[in-house]
Amino acid sequence: MAPDLEALSGLKPTMHAEPNVNKSAKALGNPSRFDPTFTQGVINAIGPQATPRVRQVMSSLIQHIHDFARENEITLDEWMAAVKMMNQAGQMSTDRRNEGQLLCDVFGLESLIDEITYKQLTNAGSGPTASAILGPFWRRDAPRRPMGSSIVHGFKNADHTYIAGRIVDYQTREPIEAAELDVWHTAPNGLYEQQDERQVDMNLRGRFVTGKDGRYDFYCLRPSSYPIPSDGPAGRLLKLMDRHPMRPGHIHFLLSAPGYQTLVTQIFDRRDKYLQDDSVFAVKDSLIVDFVPRKNDPKAALEVKFDFRLVRSGETDKQ
Repeated sequence: MAPDLEALSGLKPTMHAEPNVNKSAKALGNPSRFDPTFTQGVINAIGPQATPRVRQVMSSLIQHIHDFARENEITLDEWMAAVKMMNQAGQMSTDRRNEGQLLCDVFGLESLIDEITYKQLTNAGSGPTASAILGPFWRRDAPRRPMGSSIVHGFKNADHTYIAGRIVDYQTREPIEAAELDVWHTAPNGLYEQQDERQVDMNLRGRFVTGKDGRYDFYCLRPSSYPIPSDGPAGRLLKLMDRHPMRPGHIHFLLSAPGYQTLVTQIFDRRDKYLQDDSVFAVKDSLIVDFVPRKNDPKAALEVKFDFRLVRSGETDKQ
């Protein structure tokens, strides 16, 4: 039986393991204790019909994984524990929860990929709206709702919030018609509806489509900080690394429009104490917003104004 990662946490570092994991033995000028030709042989096994991109990515992946294993002298038990962790993440994943994606979030990998993708779109400045991770709890086919309606069922005494703004072209600032805004967030108890049997199906979710003016508006709740689930490999890995599981309060958005690149992003509550210590490293300054008092609206005591700026399809190739 493969060991759990927790069973390996008491092991001491191996005698020959290089403490600086950012440098390979070759870079340090140390002779390898292992077969110096093995990794190149694996890379050379990539066939002639592989595309240039596949060859580039897989060659680099093999090199880095092999260097990591050698530098840390990964044991068979450690390797099997890691395989077991990945298998468990896959077994837990459904259309309601993606544990494999959550595992990547804990490593900061999705946030890093998100940054790379955003930087490919534009240079810094007043460019498109910054992206942020999708996370593991997005659900396909959230209900289409009329503009100006609420995504909230229940939670009468919560901080009901009105959110409004425009969806525009990031270069021309012209409004985008027929843009779809898919939104979702947790309840005040920190649970998404698929985690909470007391909530109705698809609660705190909705899709809205803009008209010619590009404007959107809807009612939701002020988001609460919450811990990512601890019942799977991602949560156990956080505990193993002595890290907290908390995420700052945020609202997820997925925006799409004909002729534009899809934007996945979040907005964050400025008052949240976890803004500088997000367990999945997703916070960006331009996505931090203020929830301010709203007057003369019996449906909401707070409001947020936020515009989304989208990039035209093919714009990446022009950078």
